Amino acid sequence: MSEPPSAPRPPHGVLDLTAVREDYQATGLHRADLADDPLDQFRAWYADWEAVDPFDPAAVALATATPDGRPSVRFVLVRRVDHGFCFFTDTTSRKGEELAANPQAALCFGWIPLSRQVRAVGPVERLSDAEVDAYWEARPHGSRVSAVASAQSQPIADRAALETRRDEVAAAVGDGPVERPEGWGGYRLTPDEVEVWQGRADRLHDRFLYTRAGDGWAIQRLMP
Repeated sequence: MSEPPSAPRPPHGVLDLTAVREDYQATGLHRADLADDPLDQFRAWYADWEAVDPFDPAAVALATATPDGRPSVRFVLVRRVDHGFCFFTDTTSRKGEELAANPQAALCFGWIPLSRQVRAVGPVERLSDAEVDAYWEARPHGSRVSAVASAQSQPIADRAALETRRDEVAAAVGDGPVERPEGWGGYRLTPDEVEVWQGRADRLHDRFLYTRAGDGWAIQRLMP
């Protein structure tokens, strides 16, 4: 008996995701639901997200760009939300160099299990040494050792070489204090635009855009 004809295979290297679809069943988002300040809205939604007990709930995609517009994006951890979103990193890394040359950035929180997304766009400033020192001292000892050992974004021969650098720093400091590297610092993105997005059935999602208006915020519904 001959084999039934098989479905045609896609070209080599093509990953076809056409059939990957989810049906969003959230109850929706209305203008009356929103806080007047987007950071208050963010705090409320973050509490909902944290209650889901996700892995690393503070993770966010951070997009930066060179002055000529070439973008790059990666995940970082937001460690404080005050009048902006604060994160910490090696300032000599790629993102640090891009922020030094073009101090504008965008954040995107993707809270998929809740069918929610929050975007924030705005200027970025360096945090004070006092703020950076306070967070540095709150980090686990091993994380501080790794930060000293790693020149973030710079090439290295292999994993063994990286671990050797870490072991050398660990041996040098022992259980004592780990001095913060000069190039390790923090940033605050102060948003001038925040969008909250709630997934709905049939892709008729709810979107609201906050934009600064004087001392407050204007809120506008957007089509999905």
